[in-house]
Amino acid sequence: MKLKHAIFIILAILIIDQVSKIYIKTNFILNESVDVFSWFKIYFIENNGAAWGAEIPGVYGKLALTLFRIFAVFGIGYWLISSIKKQRHPILITSISMILAGALGNIIDSVFYGVIFDHSYNNVATPFSEQPYGTWFHGKVVDMFYFPLIDTTLPEWLPIWGGNRFQFFEPVFNVADSAICVAVGLLLMFNKKAFPKEEKITEQI
Repeated sequence: MKLKHAIFIILAILIIDQVSKIYIKTNFILNESVDVFSWFKIYFIENNGAAWGAEIPGVYGKLALTLFRIFAVFGIGYWLISSIKKQRHPILITSISMILAGALGNIIDSVFYGVIFDHSYNNVATPFSEQPYGTWFHGKVVDMFYFPLIDTTLPEWLPIWGGNRFQFFEPVFNVADSAICVAVGLLLMFNKKAFPKEEKITEQI
């Protein structure tokens, strides 16, 4: 698999990711949702931290997270180029490309959105606003895909959790997150092809 193919995958995911985020940001109020199906909603939230909404405490927590993501992207980029030069399996190169694109997609939000958009509380955000909601490296990641496949109350007789609300699948995510998850899934499913034993690689060379 050639570098140009990897670049195509990265650009395609980035474009879809950013177009979807900008559309949601400029057409939805924060926490607004639209039912596509009973089990699938477009639900606009903003993630101020890491995966699953976790946050790093402290004044510089968000900055540290964004800088970590940027350094991680350089490492993933090196892994991608190295894998292409070594002519690794297309599944590995495709997966790395998807992970890189997903990481870049969320980094764009974190680095730029804070100075491009105003806030989304009770109003639709305006791009290139004179009153942006944040600063450089302090933007919030836009999420919108929500799949509440199960939303029920657990039976009272169940120990500990009885009577509590149970939701599956609860996290809200975006195209960039999806790309990363699909890539990890591919690596797990095709582990032997993506990471063949060294002796097999030597034989092929």
